[in-house]
Amino acid sequence: MRLLLIEDERELATALSAALSRHGIVIDHTVYLADAFELTRQNTYDAILLDRRLPDGEGLTFIPKLRRAGVDTPVIVLTARNEPMERVEGLDLGADDYLGKPFLIEELMARVRALLRRPPTLEEQTIRVGRLQIDPLNLDVTSGTVPLDLPRRELLVLQALARRKGKTVLRSTLEVAVYNYEEEIQSNALDAHISRLRKRLADAEAGVTIHNIRGVGYLLREE
Repeated sequence: MRLLLIEDERELATALSAALSRHGIVIDHTVYLADAFELTRQNTYDAILLDRRLPDGEGLTFIPKLRRAGVDTPVIVLTARNEPMERVEGLDLGADDYLGKPFLIEELMARVRALLRRPPTLEEQTIRVGRLQIDPLNLDVTSGTVPLDLPRRELLVLQALARRKGKTVLRSTLEVAVYNYEEEIQSNALDAHISRLRKRLADAEAGVTIHNIRGVGYLLREE
């Protein structure tokens, strides 16, 4: 899962990014609405977390602009402006949900999961490949009936490959699924994740293998 966080409180943004990362979520963070709009043109996000008071304007103005551009990504407004009529204003202007600060990260995660259960984000339903069942919303993976405890980045790699089983997935596509745009990616980092993931899948008799398509990317195939 990949989220865009638009928040100018650096301390809160850092804490949120760290907390969400522990839930297996890749976070792209920006302070400015203009930068956020460009990021939505370059990337596909599962949801957007949007503050209202931002250096270059009122966050709510971002939602109609997004919809006019044909982007239907769900938007959750995160703000200290939480009076009843302010919530009404936010929802009327197109927000899919509205959460007042301060909030529990568990509540935010529950609201994100609830949004992604709605159509048209049906791609987030359970993925089945080989003996694996992958639940992207709850970060659960089982091989048969046995749970697999995968590190976050390996889980993200597996999800990206499983969604395109039998097809070659470009290295760049996998890197986007695993890292946010601010992270510096070591040249062999992705290969190391995949090497460890291969061993875990073999040990779990998962019924799938990951193949290296030299110079292009990787492919997950059912045995």
